[in-house]
Amino acid sequence: MKLSVIVPVYNEEKTIAEVLNKLLAVKEVKEVVVVNDGSTDKTKKILTRLQHRKLRTFHKPNGGKGSAIRHALQHLTGDYVLIQDADLEYDPADISVLTAPIKEHKTEVVYGSRFLGSHSNLLYWHRKGNEFLNFLVNILYNTTLSDMETCYKIMPTDLLKKINITSQKFDIEPEITCKLLKSGINIYEVPISYVGRDFSAGKKITWRDGIDALKVIISLRWKQL
Repeated sequence: MKLSVIVPVYNEEKTIAEVLNKLLAVKEVKEVVVVNDGSTDKTKKILTRLQHRKLRTFHKPNGGKGSAIRHALQHLTGDYVLIQDADLEYDPADISVLTAPIKEHKTEVVYGSRFLGSHSNLLYWHRKGNEFLNFLVNILYNTTLSDMETCYKIMPTDLLKKINITSQKFDIEPEITCKLLKSGINIYEVPISYVGRDFSAGKKITWRDGIDALKVIISLRWKQL
């Protein structure tokens, strides 16, 4: 199993080096592909200094998380792929938990659920918005996911390419989930730890992203893939 990790990053000068150092120390990780999505802080300078045989870095104009992930997909060499945010909300130490069901041949797609594992308190309205969107996916796509918006998703690289993601921003999360479910893919959930941050610490997702996610969930339900 050769695992590639995509790290989309935008203005994360405080955390990007620590995230990458943790990722590069994980034995399951064979390749880390970072896409700097037009950062305006010191992120680019920090990335330029980081050198490692597993690490490849690309720079592009700002387009959103979805556009950064799509850019990275063109450069992956691993047969499995995981997405890692650059803000330390998700802990690379949990990667072995995510890969275990695949190595045991239980499934080919694993989601790390923030709500099944230990986690810090979340912003109230973010949590309620997440619960509503999750409920909607379960109703419309006949499933029982606890955390369809999680960043920690691992699957075959060819599968992620095949579902042809088009989202530019944070709505890439529900797009991936809905397209996997519509394709008949069984998603296996495992508990992960999660340390959420607030806007003062640099959190970027807002209620507008929730509206975009809602549109994706509803539009894909009756759309032919």
